[in-house]
Amino acid sequence: MRPFWLEQSLFADGELAPALQGAQRADICIVGGGYTGLWTAIQTKQQNPLLDILILEGDLCGAGASGRNGGCVLTWSAKFLTLRRLFGETEAIRLVKASEAAVQHIGDFCRKQGIDAEFRHDGTLYTATNLAQVGTLDPVMTALEACGLQSYAKLPAQEVARRSGSAKNLAGVYSSHAATVQPAKLVRGLRRVARQMGIRIFERSPMLCFSPDHPLVVQTSAGSVTAKKLVLATNAWMAGMFAQFERSIAIVSSDMVITEKCPDLLERSGLVDGVSVLDSRTFVYYYRSTPDGRLMLGKGGNIFAYGGRMPVVFDQHSPYAGSLTNALHGFFPSLAQVPITASWNGPSDRSVTGFPFFGKLNGADHILYGFGYSGSGVGPCYMGGQILSSMLLDLDNDWTRSPLTRGPLGYFPPEPFRYLGSNLVRNAIRRKERAEDDNRQPWLVDQWLGKLANAAGKADKA
Repeated sequence: MRPFWLEQSLFADGELAPALQGAQRADICIVGGGYTGLWTAIQTKQQNPLLDILILEGDLCGAGASGRNGGCVLTWSAKFLTLRRLFGETEAIRLVKASEAAVQHIGDFCRKQGIDAEFRHDGTLYTATNLAQVGTLDPVMTALEACGLQSYAKLPAQEVARRSGSAKNLAGVYSSHAATVQPAKLVRGLRRVARQMGIRIFERSPMLCFSPDHPLVVQTSAGSVTAKKLVLATNAWMAGMFAQFERSIAIVSSDMVITEKCPDLLERSGLVDGVSVLDSRTFVYYYRSTPDGRLMLGKGGNIFAYGGRMPVVFDQHSPYAGSLTNALHGFFPSLAQVPITASWNGPSDRSVTGFPFFGKLNGADHILYGFGYSGSGVGPCYMGGQILSSMLLDLDNDWTRSPLTRGPLGYFPPEPFRYLGSNLVRNAIRRKERAEDDNRQPWLVDQWLGKLANAAGKADKA
């Protein structure tokens, strides 16, 4: 099943790219045609137009997480405290500024290249939908302001309800450093621009194996690529491809529903622009409108994969469509009679820290990787391209010196403990948040288990 976003945009950029046939040669081979692979190829080519770059995509560009996410282009400012704890204050400030700049860079690139990705730079609202959530971001805002970062502004309750379109949002803060996109139109637009730059793209060409020699050889079912350097950019699929990464990430679903067009109802509710709205749960509800007058709502953390396996359910209608629809009606009672057009889900690669990590596979300078965006990669994937292109070009800059290039910074427990523990914690969080919604005191054990998920920062799934 193709996710709704991809069905909307699949043929907007012309004919499909061919599958790889026969033996090919390139300076750089990139495995993975999503945001990370495409931004890496484009930014590398921009800096050195003479390089011959080839991308292998196992399905179609945008068929993975890049084409089926919620389209919320967010920054790392909400995770500043975790960044500071992991990397120190100076690097944390730099990364927040870089993540905010990435939003602008993506918008500028779309305008310059004529990519109709429905980019709307209207900011984001982090809201509270019960009393327990009020003030969640206050410590982060205080720390950011102490470092001269004015990332958020606290809004009066009436303004939060008006801007978000829903009286269910009791309080909140606003950041202008955020945007929304139609995610598949963005990835297909990047694909078009990459091909125009001379970057060769082969779709429906999954990598079967590769030899790590100099030069290395990547094998597909009908051909091969001999290249000087290789980039592995398959994100959530990395855990199933390489045993050494199985404990580096947890593969978690993000589930979405979208309504039929109802622009008049959305306008009457007050949701009149492209602002994204995220509540303050551990596994957030997030929603936004679309330019054609639909409402999309999603929630992360519903399904945990076992080990590095990719469950079949990730390519089906969301099994949580009913509960998501109820949540949508909770935010927008006026939409109760509006039909749901589609539901879908997909995998996100949740790392222990909540941040992506990059490195050299087994220490080999010519084999690079980057993944672990933890459900909020639409904006940070641009930064992933900056990191990997800098590493490919052997540059000495802030990106190649960043601690993000040191590989995984933590590991989940082995199976079956990770799977069992993940579901135990998820269920505890659900009970805790139901109690908070009812203004009841959660069980102490649920509060304690919930802190385990929050240890690395909010698990945004947008």
